[in-house]
Amino acid sequence: MDVNIQRIQDQFSRHIVGQDDICHKMVVALITGGHILLTGVPGLGKTVMVKTFAQILNLNFRRIQFTPDLMPSDITGTEILDQGQLRFIEGPVFSNVLLADEINRTPPKTQSALLEAMEERTVTVLGRTRTLESPFLVLATQNPMEFEGTYPLPEAQLDRFLFSIDLNYLSEELEARMATMTTGLRPSVEPVAMDWLPNLQALVRQMPISDDIVRRIVRLVRATRPQTTHLEEVKRGLRWGAGPRAIQNLILSARADALIRGQSCVNEENVTRFVVPVLQHRVIAEPSGEFPISTILDLVQKRFLA
Repeated sequence: MDVNIQRIQDQFSRHIVGQDDICHKMVVALITGGHILLTGVPGLGKTVMVKTFAQILNLNFRRIQFTPDLMPSDITGTEILDQGQLRFIEGPVFSNVLLADEINRTPPKTQSALLEAMEERTVTVLGRTRTLESPFLVLATQNPMEFEGTYPLPEAQLDRFLFSIDLNYLSEELEARMATMTTGLRPSVEPVAMDWLPNLQALVRQMPISDDIVRRIVRLVRATRPQTTHLEEVKRGLRWGAGPRAIQNLILSARADALIRGQSCVNEENVTRFVVPVLQHRVIAEPSGEFPISTILDLVQKRFLA
């Protein structure tokens, strides 16, 4: 493992309890250029976690609290008249790490402004296109308990996220450690040099992966689609499956994971680590709930990655 990435993880674990796997996935997203959707109840430390990650990497961090009255210009920025001249005021999207808090609380038009920036890495205001800073990582959050007055992200927009990660409560032991840490004197963050990132971003697509593993990934994703699957549980349990972007994201994530771990090529374990976060927001279960998404993903994973 690259020494700088190990330092990132060590620093992260000093400040955030029990979320080492989240840190690893954020590093993978940063290397591959993807974005993450975090789902969890309030109070789990999502903001602190993302802000700490940005501080460790010495990256510019901004946060947007999504509300029903938020406008696209509140995200992208706008031009104002200043002493007879138009001057562009950058919105919070002009950052390296952006926390989009409760993204499902704002109307689709504003959601789309952010999602377009995520995909294109540019924003267009009054006919002029501006390029966003690099690196650019968006972590959007959703509250799974409150749906009144929300605007759920359409499937096509959910597909733009590399990972969907569910945050759960910590164990009793870890929660005790967290309580002690957060109510006492906290250590200062020691930034890690970023000179490793461009190199890994260039190398990730060169990480060798066998045709056999690629084929198994393709079959796995196709098995989540009722139209192409041969698994009866999938046909009965899912209304819609994952598309081609899921195949690309699963391969890229596995390649980045193998690169971070210093491997010579991608293996099945690299793929297995990302099946759930890559696929769970891309498949739609039948309302009957006879076969939950977790059961389906476990089934296809065992069938094609065993």
